[in-house]
Amino acid sequence: MLISEIFYSLQGEGELTGVPSVFVRTSGCNLRCNWCDTPYASWSPEGVQMSVPEIIAAVRQHPARHVVVTGGEPMIAPEIKALAARLKELGHHITIETAATIAPEGIACDLASLSPKLKNSAPDARLDDAWRRKHEALRWQPEVVRAWLDGYGCQLKFVVAQPADVDEIEAMLVQLGGEIPRAKVLLMPEGVTVEALRAKAGWLGELCKARGYRYAPRLHIELYGHKRGT
Repeated sequence: MLISEIFYSLQGEGELTGVPSVFVRTSGCNLRCNWCDTPYASWSPEGVQMSVPEIIAAVRQHPARHVVVTGGEPMIAPEIKALAARLKELGHHITIETAATIAPEGIACDLASLSPKLKNSAPDARLDDAWRRKHEALRWQPEVVRAWLDGYGCQLKFVVAQPADVDEIEAMLVQLGGEIPRAKVLLMPEGVTVEALRAKAGWLGELCKARGYRYAPRLHIELYGHKRGT
């Protein structure tokens, strides 16, 4: 598998914010989100080829039970199921951070952190029309999201850039059907600086209070800034 980085840090997003975790970041993505904060694992994938035993050895160098498999899009990585199965055998708690465009198909996972992409993710003129069409066709797969929700412990994490995004999110939740507890729907401000996050925090926090969703800070940005290995 092409691995962008493996590092030990605190989980910065979602229900497990603050939990010491080893992050395994695969390189490669089937989307091209305009605001992507890890372009080195998506827009321009880079890294080193590592076998499952090599990845496991790197993970085991750190004193953490929690392992976060992220990307890019980890679900497109070859041997991702073998990696998850081995991590589970070793007693690790596994979070998979995914855009939920690919069905789980039985992969070992304790917390599926699903981050379906909104219209605000559409790539700009840096990419040609073919990529923009592909992104739009793939970014929202309600049947795939439903498969994750039905089979795993999940959180739904949305990147919010403007208040109107919340109306789009609510329409997506209706498409999913079934009852999704609002506390399982996490709204995270878009931004890669403390200043950008704080500029959105006020109105987004009020929206969460009014509609019952969970506000999701980005702890790693506050602690370390926007840089790799955090």
